[in-house]
Amino acid sequence: MSDHAQLDAHAVHAAHAGAHAHPTARKYVAIAIILTIITVIEVAVFYVPALHPFLAPILLSLSAIKFGVVAGYYMHLKFDPKMYSWVFYVPMAFAFAITLALLWLMATHRG
Repeated sequence: MSDHAQLDAHAVHAAHAGAHAHPTARKYVAIAIILTIITVIEVAVFYVPALHPFLAPILLSLSAIKFGVVAGYYMHLKFDPKMYSWVFYVPMAFAFAITLALLWLMATHRG
């Protein structure tokens, strides 16, 4: 490899590394704790009888939050261009809206 090509490769690598500074291990542990807390809340909501009429929307909302955290940090979307985030979040929003609409439809049109 020529000296010029090596310098270009190092420059590209340095620019790429600087653009994608990832969180530390401490940050990943904090995120894991947050995800664990959300999971504990999901399990607790299931065992509270007063929340059973709202069970599906609550669990869907908590799952959407977990999805956002996992996609943002563990899939590194938080550090990539925003276009990549839109590829995940927009379809998730559509799926969430369709699921809620179907739940409403089934709940209101029972025979």
